Amino acid sequence: MKHTISVVVENKFGVLARIAGLFSARGYNISSLAVSETLDLATSCMTIVVEAEDERILEQIKKQLNKLVDVITVTDFTKKEHADRELVLVKINYTLKDKHALQALLEKYSAKIVQHKSDSAIIEAAGGQQQIKQLLQGLEAFGVKELIRTGRIAMAY
Repeated sequence: MKHTISVVVENKFGVLARIAGLFSARGYNISSLAVSETLDLATSCMTIVVEAEDERILEQIKKQLNKLVDVITVTDFTKKEHADRELVLVKINYTLKDKHALQALLEKYSAKIVQHKSDSAIIEAAGGQQQIKQLLQGLEAFGVKELIRTGRIAMAY
């Protein structure tokens, strides 16, 4: 099962490397990672999605994170009410004859065209993992040329 963990850390050189090293040394795979500064420029928030098959592994991960000097707080969103989102940019084949069908699909998923040329368009969408997956399936009909996706970010209610 995939778990989303938020880690607030001191915004210092090498912190990301130490946290990534903690995961790799124990054989845990990070499936998604997003890092940014917080309102306090002295801290950053890391949102990490990790595969943990049972509660013991998840507890081990949280304990190891809490032992690191630069870690301020660790929050596991697994059993908390939260919102999570991803951002995706998708370059697709695009012609004027596709305009109406594409607009209908984009409206369904609150996505938009951020740039287009005569033969391609770049689509932007933010949403939950399932919503993004469904949008990508719909965009396959237009021919996906390129895809880039952010890591998951999350915030408790």
